[in-house]
Amino acid sequence: MSESADTERKSVKTYVPAYQKDEWQSHAEQLGMSQSEFVRTMVQAGRKGFESATTEPSSGGSDPGGNALETQVLNLLSSDTYSWDELLEAVSDDIESRLDDTLEELQSRNRIRYSGRHGGYTTVGDGGGDGE
Repeated sequence: MSESADTERKSVKTYVPAYQKDEWQSHAEQLGMSQSEFVRTMVQAGRKGFESATTEPSSGGSDPGGNALETQVLNLLSSDTYSWDELLEAVSDDIESRLDDTLEELQSRNRIRYSGRHGGYTTVGDGGGDGE
């Protein structure tokens, strides 16, 4: 099998507004998923969005990188059998370190900053008059 076969499950806790939790639960039910599965899937989809924003597109046209995940999954499955967690790990790559590098680069170019007041990263100069 690939790098890590560790599929031990760990808990992740977060707080969201009640309306958002209700929306997530409703959407999960529509998709026939548990709320945990829905949140896990959406987080991974979001991570892939960050990945495509920080890498060169692998396909042209109006949807750059649109088939990259499909191609990667098919390539992986052509050589071995993977569980959901193993596939997730294999396609997730090193997005966390690449995101960290990208955030550092954007901060060094004064394009973004971390704002406790805004609850996280924010662009510089958008609406605050404190930049560009």
